Amino acid sequence: MLIERTKQIRRGLTGTPLIPLADEQCDVVAKLEFCNPAGSTKDRSALWILEQAIGRGEITHDTTVVESSSGNFALALAFYCRMLGISFVPVIDPNCNEATEAQLRLLGGRVEKVSIRDAAGSYLQTRLSRVQELLVELDSAYWPNQYANPDARDAHYRFTADELIAQAGPLDYLFVGVGTGGTIAGLSHRVKETYPGCVVVAVDTEGSVIFGGPPKKRRIPGIGSSIVPPLCGQALIDQVEIVSEVRAVDACTDLVAKYGLYAGGSTGSTYAAVQDYFARHRPGAHRPRVAFMAADRGHAYAQTVYDPKWVQQLRAEAAQPAGVEFLAVN
Repeated sequence: MLIERTKQIRRGLTGTPLIPLADEQCDVVAKLEFCNPAGSTKDRSALWILEQAIGRGEITHDTTVVESSSGNFALALAFYCRMLGISFVPVIDPNCNEATEAQLRLLGGRVEKVSIRDAAGSYLQTRLSRVQELLVELDSAYWPNQYANPDARDAHYRFTADELIAQAGPLDYLFVGVGTGGTIAGLSHRVKETYPGCVVVAVDTEGSVIFGGPPKKRRIPGIGSSIVPPLCGQALIDQVEIVSEVRAVDACTDLVAKYGLYAGGSTGSTYAAVQDYFARHRPGAHRPRVAFMAADRGHAYAQTVYDPKWVQQLRAEAAQPAGVEFLAVN
């Protein structure tokens, strides 16, 4: 049966490692979520959402799963749907990395790619509109709706957080990148149940509107949003750190140079937030225990975050005055 196969896959997952990073001020540990089979923390929510939907009878072998994603959640769904023999159609946009898009086409065949920006200058609303069209067009379709599905939150409450608590011991701070809100919603509740004094820091990117910032063009997928996700409102957040994409790139470079961690843009943003936060709030005699989520690996970013030409253009665009459009020279 499909449900038994799903449970079998989940039982076979052994968790992700926690590693210490040398730091002068804090005891910093990184939860390497990019060691999940599909390469990101989205494995957790993708598999649990599928398992729960199958258990409720919302997904059968005849169902096509349809979802909007900037990359990582689509990869996770594509991977697990392939293992389960379920059809999957991702709806992506031009910010999706070329390597990710190629992998999606290899795993599933059909990929829907929108190209028109929405009113916020992003592609999210355009992607979501295409999802709604596909739900009508396809005979039997299921939309996971990662931005509002409580199963996404519960996956991180049940699994990611339990692992982190068992591995890390008492935590003073937890830094989590925010996109759909599912990861921080689940983690924050479970961690604060065990360590009520832990300070949960939400990490967002410039141009995202999640925490009230002005919308603007964003180039690095996997973090931020052009809407306020319902799941984010369920999180227990103490503080917010907003990180520029240039800082995220610099932090990715630091992670490779200092620790050999080849991480993605979301991870770089979160590590940059850790650095920036403790540059302003220097701890005293007590060395705080700090955990951050290394949510994605760097392979999909080889032609962006780790490409000197792309980074040069990113820096040039970031240096332009507001309202000035930068023209790339080929």
